[in-house]
Amino acid sequence: MLELKESLILYHGSYCEVLSPNLRKCAKMKDFGQGFYLTSSKEQAESFLKISINKARAFGRIEDKQNYGYVSIFEFSPLKQLNIHVFPEANVDWLHCIAAHRKNTFFLEEERKLRNVDIIIGKIADDATNASLTAYLAGAFGIVGEKEADEFCIRQLLPNKLKDQYCFKTEEALSCLKFIESEKIWLS
Repeated sequence: MLELKESLILYHGSYCEVLSPNLRKCAKMKDFGQGFYLTSSKEQAESFLKISINKARAFGRIEDKQNYGYVSIFEFSPLKQLNIHVFPEANVDWLHCIAAHRKNTFFLEEERKLRNVDIIIGKIADDATNASLTAYLAGAFGIVGEKEADEFCIRQLLPNKLKDQYCFKTEEALSCLKFIESEKIWLS
């Protein structure tokens, strides 16, 4: 079950150690929009390292020979009243939210509804699901937003196998994260 509770341990995989997240450095066109993304699965955070390292190499942020990354570990302690939105499953609402944030020509009302949310929690659309989402957004499954296209896309994503993601979208949300430690992970 997707939830955010006191003392929950969350993981962030990156080409660099993240001691103090900075929202200005976070990409905008991600599943739940711009924010600092974490997961309750250390394995999922580790799997993101390769993507992060490859992107950092492509943009010249690290040397081509860097063959390691970091899993930064945080503990969640709610210090404030936060506006949290949870997508309990990978359903049509979740799909439309991701579509709205990845390609801001669809489901603009969905994106607007979530603008003032501090944290969004839901299933992660990872690299294994990227091809299906790209095809959906391109109209390969039918007209985007129509029931048949939505249902077909969700079936392709195998929602029961998707891990979770926690998107911290505001400074207030970030203030509830306490850095614990980071672990250097070498790629094979």
